[in-house]
Amino acid sequence: GFGFIEVGTVTPKRQLGNLKPRIFRLEKDQALINRLGFNNDGAEIISKRISNNLPDGFLGINIGPNKDTKNKEEDYYTCLSRLSIHAGYITINISSPNTEGLRNFHDQKEMEKLLIGINKIKKDKKINQQIGIKLSPDINYNDISKIVELIKKYNIQGMIISNTTDVNREKLSDTKKNEKGGLSGKPLKDISTTLIKKFYKETKGKIKIIGVGGVDSGQSAFEKISAGADAVQLYTGMVYKGPGIVKNIKKELISILKKENIKNISQAVGINA
Repeated sequence: GFGFIEVGTVTPKRQLGNLKPRIFRLEKDQALINRLGFNNDGAEIISKRISNNLPDGFLGINIGPNKDTKNKEEDYYTCLSRLSIHAGYITINISSPNTEGLRNFHDQKEMEKLLIGINKIKKDKKINQQIGIKLSPDINYNDISKIVELIKKYNIQGMIISNTTDVNREKLSDTKKNEKGGLSGKPLKDISTTLIKKFYKETKGKIKIIGVGGVDSGQSAFEKISAGADAVQLYTGMVYKGPGIVKNIKKELISILKKENIKNISQAVGINA
């Protein structure tokens, strides 16, 4: 079993600027817009909570900075230090559209500075857990090679592609389509899959990719995997179809693999990239 939690703050936070944290269901588009930010009880409390109820499966912990922290790198370092002991892997989230300035870490100089600090914390604290970096779907394709170069240089083992988008509203039907926040679900599916293909071609499969965005069926999961994803995550699909969606996805994937004469799911990774 896999688990995933989003911690994201050093201290408890409940507000997103002047806007209240909310999730909007865009029924017509099978999508969500969320402006939750990193709302949680903070790294210290979360760490104690996990310690008191250790998971049986493989737990991924997603970390990010407080909205009002001036030196956001320091929040990553604090969260990494406090929470890595509980994690199967750590996600460095630099792509939430709901934290002002967070996506600045996609800039080459800012990303390098952050990754140097992450590696220093790993060395100083003797942290062996694998690190993934969660990227925005709204990046310029011309920046992909630069991002991959840094990921290789600083030994980042994985990429999560992708976070929600704060653009791409033009083709949506729902009246709530212009609400502020990150758009997820079906409208994100092809955008994130295209990005997975581009990163897979650039990395030649040597860096693990977790595909996210519009996964709500065996077919959509297979599209992500065949584009280059080693694993998939889902959120919006579970909101609309419930927790039973995972079992259905697995059944559908088995049927697809049989149809394509593929013996193991790992053999499907990147075949359509």
